[in-house]
Amino acid sequence: MHEQTPKLIIQGGNPLRGEIRISGAKNAALPVLCAALLTGDDIRISNVPRLMDITTMISLLKEIGVSVHDNGPSEFVLCAANLAHLTASYDMVKTMRAAILVLGPLLARAGEAYISLPGGCAIGLRPVDQHIKGLEAMGAEITIEHGYIHAVAKQLHGARIVMDIVTVTGTENLMMAATLAHGTTVIENAAREPEIIDLANCLIAMGARIHGAGSDIITIEGVPVLRGAEHAVMPDRIETGTFLAAACATGGDIRLSETDPHLLDAVLDKLTESGASIETGARWINLEMQHRPKPVTLRTAPYPAFPTDMQAQFMSLNCIADGTAVITETIFENRLMHVQELKRMNADIRVEGNTAIIRGIPGLDGAHVMATDLRASASLVIAGLVAQGETVIDRIYHLDRGYEAIEKKLSLLGASIQRAGTH
Repeated sequence: MHEQTPKLIIQGGNPLRGEIRISGAKNAALPVLCAALLTGDDIRISNVPRLMDITTMISLLKEIGVSVHDNGPSEFVLCAANLAHLTASYDMVKTMRAAILVLGPLLARAGEAYISLPGGCAIGLRPVDQHIKGLEAMGAEITIEHGYIHAVAKQLHGARIVMDIVTVTGTENLMMAATLAHGTTVIENAAREPEIIDLANCLIAMGARIHGAGSDIITIEGVPVLRGAEHAVMPDRIETGTFLAAACATGGDIRLSETDPHLLDAVLDKLTESGASIETGARWINLEMQHRPKPVTLRTAPYPAFPTDMQAQFMSLNCIADGTAVITETIFENRLMHVQELKRMNADIRVEGNTAIIRGIPGLDGAHVMATDLRASASLVIAGLVAQGETVIDRIYHLDRGYEAIEKKLSLLGASIQRAGTH
C-alpha cells in the first residue's frame, strides 16, 4: 500500500493577523555549512532552519567525513578534521543542486573532489560551467566523466575570474576555494545577494581575507589555514517576503520578528505600491492592508532588483488586484509553471514568452492544485488563503524544501490550513 503523499488543505477567506518569527535563510545556511570543510576545527552555526535541503546537506557532509553535532533547535557544530570520502554522489546531488557547493572547499582543502553533476531543479538549466571555468583559472584540472565532475589541484593559486553570467552558487564556490588559494583572487561580475555577504562574514570569522562581498567585484587574499568560528545565519528574506505578500493578499495585519527589512527593499517597495502600509525596525516588519490590492507590474532581475524567488507570490497577489499587471521573468526560463495551476482557481492570466499579463478579479475559487517547484508552491498557498472555499495543494514536498513549518506559522496568524498525509 502506498503512503499518502503530504498535501495542504486550506479554507480561504481569513485575513492573517498576529506575529511570527522568521527562520534562518536556507540559501545562506547551505554554503555556510559547506564552509566547515575548509578547516579541521569546530564550526558552530546557529539560526539554521529545519528544512529538507538542510537535512540533505548535513547527510552529504557526514558522508564526506564531517562530524556533525545537532545541538537543536537550530544549531549545529561541525568538524571536518577527517575528510574520508571526497565524493558527492548522484543520490545526494540529484535532490539538491546546492550540493555543488562542496566542490570549491573540498578542492581547496583536500586537493581533490568528485561531484555528481547536479539535477534537482525544475525551473531551468542553471549550468555549472562558471564554477568549472573559475576553478580551472585557479589551476584545477577538471574532467567530466560518467556524469561526475572530477577536480584535482595540489595547490590552487589566485586568479582574475570574470563571470560570464551572474551566478550565486558559482560566486560562493569560487570565494570558498579562493580563501585557501596561494595569492589573490579577484571575482568580477560576482553575484551581490545578501547570502554572499553572510557567507563572507562566516569565512572572515574563520580567518579569511575577503573584500567587496555584496559588490560585483570580490577580492580574496588566500591564507594558509582557516580556523574554527561561530556564525549565526541571516534571516530568510524570501520567507519574509512570502508572509508579507500573504498578509497583503488577505487584507491582514502582521508583524514579522527576527528579520531584516534592508534585505527586501525591492519587495517592500512593490508591497507599498499595492497599497499596504509598512513599518520597519532593526529586526522587525509590520504590514497592514485594508483594501483590495492595486496591481503591481514588475520585472525580476539579480539582486538588488526584484527577486525571481518572489515572482510567483506576487502573481497570486495580482490575481485578485483591482486592475491589470504585467510580470516579466528574466532569470529562469520555466518559471511560470504556476500559471496553469492558478488558472484552475479561475485566475485570468495570459502568458506571452517570459511575460505574464494578469487581469485581477474580485476573488479566486478554491480548487485542487499541484505544486511544481518551491516558490510556485508558495504562490498556491497564498492563492488558497484568499480563495473562496477549499483549496488542496498536492506535492508540497517542494514547499518543505524552503519553508520551515509553513502551515504552523500560518495557523498562528489565523489561517485555516492543515497538512494531510505523511511523508
